[in-house]
Amino acid sequence: MSNLLVNERDQEFLLFEVLNIEKLFQTETFKDFSREDALLMMSEAKKMAVNVILPTFAAGDKEGCTLKDGKVSVPKSYHDAVKKYVEAGWLCPTSSPDVGGQGMPVLLAAASLEHCHAANFALLMYPGLTHGAASLVEHFGTEELKNKYMYKMFSGQWMGTMCLTEPGAGSDVGALKTSAKRLPDGTFSITGSKCFISCGDHDLAENIVHPVLARIEGDPPGTGGISIFIVPKIRVNPDGSLGEPNDVHTGNIEHKMGIKGSATCTLNFGDEGKCIGELLGKEREGMRIMFLMMNGARFDVGMQGLGVASAALEHAIAYAKERIQSAPVWEMKNPDAKAVPIIQHPDVRRDLLWMKAHVEGIRALNYFTAYCMDMARAVPAECEKWQGLVDLLTSVCKAYSSDRAMEICSKAIDVYGGYGYCQEYPMEQYLRDCKITPIYEGTNGIQSLNLVGRQLGQKKGMNVMNLFGEVGATIAKTKGNAELKPYAERLEEAYNALVDMTMTLAQLGKSSSFLIPILNASPYLDIFGDVLIGHFLLQSAAIATERLKAIYSEAGAEDAKGKQRSLVHENADVAFYQGKVAAAKFFAVEILCTVKARCGAIKSEEKIPIEMADESFTC
Repeated sequence: MSNLLVNERDQEFLLFEVLNIEKLFQTETFKDFSREDALLMMSEAKKMAVNVILPTFAAGDKEGCTLKDGKVSVPKSYHDAVKKYVEAGWLCPTSSPDVGGQGMPVLLAAASLEHCHAANFALLMYPGLTHGAASLVEHFGTEELKNKYMYKMFSGQWMGTMCLTEPGAGSDVGALKTSAKRLPDGTFSITGSKCFISCGDHDLAENIVHPVLARIEGDPPGTGGISIFIVPKIRVNPDGSLGEPNDVHTGNIEHKMGIKGSATCTLNFGDEGKCIGELLGKEREGMRIMFLMMNGARFDVGMQGLGVASAALEHAIAYAKERIQSAPVWEMKNPDAKAVPIIQHPDVRRDLLWMKAHVEGIRALNYFTAYCMDMARAVPAECEKWQGLVDLLTSVCKAYSSDRAMEICSKAIDVYGGYGYCQEYPMEQYLRDCKITPIYEGTNGIQSLNLVGRQLGQKKGMNVMNLFGEVGATIAKTKGNAELKPYAERLEEAYNALVDMTMTLAQLGKSSSFLIPILNASPYLDIFGDVLIGHFLLQSAAIATERLKAIYSEAGAEDAKGKQRSLVHENADVAFYQGKVAAAKFFAVEILCTVKARCGAIKSEEKIPIEMADESFTC
């Protein structure tokens, strides 16, 4: 059930055998959904991805976006694709039917749209940002603002962005200089510039609605003095029709390494003193409000990383099965030995299994996070627990998924060799497109600092204790599985090292060595993610061994290793489940066994990068 975008069998395994999404369908919140609905929606999303979005992947990269006479044009192929995507209901599938959505579980939407992310996530950014901006109006806007903007955004008639970054205020949002001046009618005059605005201007919709962070004149400096405003590209008349331009001008578009079909713009507000914005929510609550969209966007970036990594893996496996090169190493002295597919060469197999384990691991991580979002909605009595897990995992999803995706795309190029470096294959574009994911929506360094400096201590550590409880339960269960016990012990050693490291960082943060957690935030997030991936892979392996046991029993092969090995060639389920077990074992011996040593390196409290003089970095 694999294709060149996503392994559908692994998707269904996670949904129905690991996370048991059908239990969600038994709740009042999601009672209108069923297994059949889920499979149908995933099938329709796959068709959309393969037939509509995938053809824009190379074409959009080649054509890119253009700015002429102050107007931005996106690749021609994007117009029909975005229209069909929106018409099919994929702009806001998880939103309430009251605003035009389907009320779909986030888990089901994430699984369905993984195909689309894998096909061309640059295109999905236009409707994705629109959904995020419309959701801000839904949650924080007045009825007037909702009627004026929200419904047309959720329908895709108008689109949206997210305007935070300025030339002098990137990660340090509190340093922004965009200002808002009160006007007599209660609106505000907006003045300033924003840069690196994804999908900031384009010709896909008749209007673009910008949520803009700005400081009202007289308000205090820093993030605490920031408000947020709804600023349309074109003003809206009282009857809902479009009026005159709102003094929002595109200064330039960036010429980027990848995602060339996504227009990344510099936007200038109020050059002529005629830009009008409407306050969203309360004054000086701009950052709190924007975080709703930012956290959703960060999860989406995790899904972007997963999508492109998945496609890279599927292509690499297919190529390795077809590319004939060299005799097998055990036949090297045989002059008559024939060349074999490169998937039979040990070093290629090792790279493919590394990629497979990580793709399946980050898929499980992201799907579990989506499941937590759904549980927070569907089980009000446990909302605090599940939302706490979402808060804790969002930065990990974004950073870990995107960092590993870069490595996966790089290894996929290696499988292709020189061909992977050439444009006749999609691998080089996967790597170029993927590189943005560790950078935007808060760099991965920022995500690491957020994890260490904020999330670990939230609710007095209760969120991380709940998550560690999930890992501990997997260890306890799999240690009782004879085949998996040695690998469960590897996870246990890594888990204990992580728990100890987490407590050590908390203590160091309160001492004179408070720079150690900051200096090592990124290595810590890597360790945190590795242990979680080990947990998810071993959890899956435990289920897989039970399924295999049943299949072997039915085939009369409980104790016949030879027959079990032959079944893998005859039975797709056996091949799949054996692959799940192999991925978990490999990850345990390849990655988890390094965790304790890496924690030890952090605990040594070396401050070499801090102590080294600036002049010593180069001479």
